[in-house]
Amino acid sequence: MSKVKITLVKSPIDKTKRQKNTLTALGFSKMHQTVEHENTPQIQGMIRVVSHLIQVNNA
Repeated sequence: MSKVKITLVKSPIDKTKRQKNTLTALGFSKMHQTVEHENTPQIQGMIRVVSHLIQVNNA
């Protein structure tokens, strides 16, 4: 499996509870934080939910 690096670039303030929970599940706790995950279908679905708040780079 390949890795994917995800960076939080926009604030989750005033976003829905679902989007905030998705960011927490991805491992974000603050702005401009970068996390790395395996590129699985579950992670791809989570990325799709919050795509307007994050930046994705293939590692």
